[in-house]
Amino acid sequence: METPAADAGFGQSPYTAPAYTAPAYSSAPPPIGNTDVSPGLAFMLGLIPGVGAIYNGQYSKGLIHVVIVGMMISLMSSGSLGGLEPLMGLLIAAFWAYMCFEAYHTARQRRAGLIVDEFSSLFPVKGSGFPVAPVVLIGFGIIFLLNNLDLLDIHRALRYWPVLLIGMGAYMLYARYGAAAKKEQ
Repeated sequence: METPAADAGFGQSPYTAPAYTAPAYSSAPPPIGNTDVSPGLAFMLGLIPGVGAIYNGQYSKGLIHVVIVGMMISLMSSGSLGGLEPLMGLLIAAFWAYMCFEAYHTARQRRAGLIVDEFSSLFPVKGSGFPVAPVVLIGFGIIFLLNNLDLLDIHRALRYWPVLLIGMGAYMLYARYGAAAKKEQ
């Protein structure tokens, strides 16, 4: 009696096991989610500076949030802003909202079983290939240095801050329509 291996022309002995090959359709198992994490609770805890990040296990980020809010409040109350208090108030409100939504977003990622690093954020900073945070810090440092050296009047320059909103909106439109044009091709 002939074996199926001999019929197929493999020339193998019927007593040897065929070599294992993984199926072509194999994939990694789906990530296991953490059902103990509540995005709603993370959002509510995000109202307290640093606590939303700490809830998500991001202790360094929580400390940074506390320091940033403390610095912004001390700048606001120092009286050294020279009429820019309304702008600083808007920045504080925006950062406070960011903390809430960032805690919610991170909790959703944890619940889905995705890996969350210590400094994950709503906006892709690391994966974009462009060092956003260092460039922003350098930019602010240059602006404040020029102001201290009386080479730039920051009060006069900040009158044109709506130009930043116009530029960001134009970029977002360009990115959306550019992505739509690529999908059509």
